[in-house]
Amino acid sequence: MAAEDSNLVRRIAFWGIPLAFGVMGLKLLAWWVTGSVALLSDGLESTVNVIAAFIAYFVIRYAQKPADDDHPYGHHKAEYLSAVLEGVLIVVAALLIIREAIPALQNPTLPEAPFLGLAINGLAAIINAAWATLLIRIGRSHRSPALSADGQHIMSDVVTSIGVIIGLLLVLATGYAILDPVLAILVALNIIWQGWKVIAQSVAGLMDIAVSPDEAEAIRQAIKENSEGSLGVHYLRSRRAGAATFVAFDLVVPSKMTVRDAHVICDRLEMAVHKAVPGTRVTIHVEPENEVAHGAGIEFGR
Repeated sequence: MAAEDSNLVRRIAFWGIPLAFGVMGLKLLAWWVTGSVALLSDGLESTVNVIAAFIAYFVIRYAQKPADDDHPYGHHKAEYLSAVLEGVLIVVAALLIIREAIPALQNPTLPEAPFLGLAINGLAAIINAAWATLLIRIGRSHRSPALSADGQHIMSDVVTSIGVIIGLLLVLATGYAILDPVLAILVALNIIWQGWKVIAQSVAGLMDIAVSPDEAEAIRQAIKENSEGSLGVHYLRSRRAGAATFVAFDLVVPSKMTVRDAHVICDRLEMAVHKAVPGTRVTIHVEPENEVAHGAGIEFGR
């Protein structure tokens, strides 16, 4: 990741901290003026947003540290750890919501000053929606799992808020106070599902998941168009580690080709792959013709 891109990701992560505090304050204010368990559940999820914002900021700073002797491939995977922890926090928030809602099932009450509370909660949801959209867009374009996970979490918070608002309007329209804690439990179940998705995606990254099909095709095409002088390519593989992408393959060359000529082809291929998928780190194993291929691969014969 370029220095300018790294600075942008770091700045966005930093500003997520005061924004998370502000949104949490609005949601807890909405609960305070209404006494609604559903609004309390929404506010409790926002406390997780604050913790997650702190974690994302410090982990992103660590992940952007340059490679060193102990971590020669960089510190990129630290972002996945942040995303996994955020997923766990999402689930914890859901369990706290359920704990608050179950006692209210036995003694449900209608919320006080409901329209003021809904207006405050609606404002918080609008702020969250705009911020989540920005986080997801920048997280994907700059390959930051921590930012993407934070954005997905906040977007699930937006869905929660919309559900709470609609549910409370139904409570007011029908007069059934029990719908308030029931809605809170439904919200919690949705939050658990969102948390599970964040954890699953992050664990996939920790397990060295391959690049997306579109990126894989772009890499294959770049190799095919720039492998002139070689006899083919096989054993193509890739893995994603946060903002970094690693690609490796075997390049077959004529037995009489000089090291210099093979090096020229390798440089051309590295530049082509990097152009197709920016930020890619390429490792090429050069071998003479008639050698046994290392595992199943993809041939680019001419």
